[in-house]
Amino acid sequence: MLVCWEWLNEYVEITETPDDMALKFAMSGLNHEETTQVGSDTVIDLEVTSNRGDCLGHIGVAREASVLLRQPLKLPAPSPAESASAASASIEVDNQFTEGCPEYTARIIRGVKIGPSPDWLVRRLKSVGIEPVSNVVDITNYVLMECGQPMHAFDLSQIRGNKIIVRAAEDKEQFEAIDHKTYELDSQMVVIADAERAVALGGVMGGVDSEISETTTDLLIEAARFTPLAVRRAARKLKLHSPSSYRFERTPDPAGLDWASRRCCQLILELCGGELEQGVVSDGAKAQTPEEITFRLNQVERVLGIEIPMADNKRILADLGCAVSDAGEGVLSVSPPSWRTDLTRECDLLEEVARMYGYEEIPENVAVPIGVAAPRPKDVTMRRARLSLSAFGVDEAMTPSVVKDGQEKLGSLWSTGEPLSVDTPLLKGAKSLRRSVFPSLMDARYFNQTQAIRNAELFEVATIYMPGQDGELPSEKSTLGIVTAGDLQRIKGVVESILQEVGAIVCTWEGFEHDLLEAGTGQKLSVDGKTLGYLGLVSKSAQNHFSLDAAVAAAELDVMLLTELLEPVRRANQVSTFPAMERDLNFVVDESVRWASLEELCLQHGGESLETVNYRETYRDTKKDGKGKKRLLLTLVFRSLERTLTGEEVDKSVQDIVNVASSSLEAKLLA
Repeated sequence: MLVCWEWLNEYVEITETPDDMALKFAMSGLNHEETTQVGSDTVIDLEVTSNRGDCLGHIGVAREASVLLRQPLKLPAPSPAESASAASASIEVDNQFTEGCPEYTARIIRGVKIGPSPDWLVRRLKSVGIEPVSNVVDITNYVLMECGQPMHAFDLSQIRGNKIIVRAAEDKEQFEAIDHKTYELDSQMVVIADAERAVALGGVMGGVDSEISETTTDLLIEAARFTPLAVRRAARKLKLHSPSSYRFERTPDPAGLDWASRRCCQLILELCGGELEQGVVSDGAKAQTPEEITFRLNQVERVLGIEIPMADNKRILADLGCAVSDAGEGVLSVSPPSWRTDLTRECDLLEEVARMYGYEEIPENVAVPIGVAAPRPKDVTMRRARLSLSAFGVDEAMTPSVVKDGQEKLGSLWSTGEPLSVDTPLLKGAKSLRRSVFPSLMDARYFNQTQAIRNAELFEVATIYMPGQDGELPSEKSTLGIVTAGDLQRIKGVVESILQEVGAIVCTWEGFEHDLLEAGTGQKLSVDGKTLGYLGLVSKSAQNHFSLDAAVAAAELDVMLLTELLEPVRRANQVSTFPAMERDLNFVVDESVRWASLEELCLQHGGESLETVNYRETYRDTKKDGKGKKRLLLTLVFRSLERTLTGEEVDKSVQDIVNVASSSLEAKLLA
């Protein structure tokens, strides 16, 4: 925000030098960029944060200076003379799109004379980087830079049907702006139209059909409120940014429309002549009064660490434009001014008091009590998962949420719907929002491969974006994605370790087929019918798509379901002091028998002393065992918490397992 020193002094008497004042602004939150000379004027450039739209005009900066210097604020009180003719007889306003334009107002001035602006107006506009055009256009720009409220003047003779319609643009509607370029609009943009065509793009730029020219004599003066999201979206999609759109994106004073409109009309009458018709024509809802905020004075010392007298608290808040009343017992009732839309909570008021009282008044060694917030269940879950993954040597990655279309065409384990896409690609060639973390991690693995890191093992906790099904809205899902070396046992061990660390989670494993996974290797994990995640070896086609040299195993888990299964306080299992006894078994089974079925059978029938069942190997020999057969090698570990087991007890448990496996799975034990 460029601030002209002479202009600023019109509203408040500045008793400091520009350099000293720039320091005061910086200490109060308006960072000073530079000070320059433009002709005879001194201009300071202030960095205004996005929540301080009130400081995007000289009056807003003057309010800050008034409080900092304790000088009175002198604001114009526009009261333009009106003729007997009613403006409502000249123009009708129909606001059909209040979601994008909550309030629209129009005033009519007839008989103006278009010409050059006076020297003082030209000088002030040039000091803030605006080139003069004509007196009427220059006045709308002057009011913009004065109070931060964008204004627009139409040539009334070009408004067809004596009607202004505020509506949503039609899809692919063509609009020629005053920069003489044609833009294609969509239905989420706000259009200001007459009875026949669009004459302005709401909050962004006027149209060429109704711009002010040398032959203009009658004016329609627009002052309106446009929603920040509608303006921001239109400006970014069309790459059509303007001083007006910049301010509407940051919310000008919602109650300042009438003041800005009257101010603009008064200056036009003074500099351009003409007559202002009586009244204002408007459509839409007036801005709501900000809600009162309870301000407890004892919070000042608790939060800031210093005691500030009640009188100073009241003075600062009142000077900032707040309505302050005493609610008793050290409590103030504060109503923020309309231009401070960022003041909604008690902590906002504390910040205002601190910056205006002076941050330099707070000692560096002041003791401010700070309580550490308890970690959320999700944080605990992810901390345990990260510790487990780090123990396996898997590194955490951070990848973009948008992926290339070619990657998304590989599919998603979570959804079969079409991926969501952004209008403007955030990265070159990438506009699809990912439905899985797999593609991002595979791309990261390829990048590591190009850096001679051939076997990067990576994980990421990220959000994926799920398209809506059957008319439902899209949703977000937080998942944990993992890629490791192409070893199915390793990725399974990594996942089992995470489940054990989070809360000894017992889940159901079942076969799962998908184009992303190699046939016969996919596994779907479920808990009580809810899908917890997927794992398997990445298919050759997906591996080739990313030009990966080595095989890859991958897994993806639902973080929210994992969090629901979190065991907040882990309980240690009792450790046996007695020796373990092991038995190796080699079963010949049908190809359709899965390891999970055999493992479950062993655990159910191995007795209380069976501690673990460890998979060793799968082996196929068609000559010895026949077609459609395979050998599953496993190790049973027995141990008691109370005594040393005997060989006879272990042999009996093993025999029970062999008998059940033979009868239910038709498994044959090899000697």
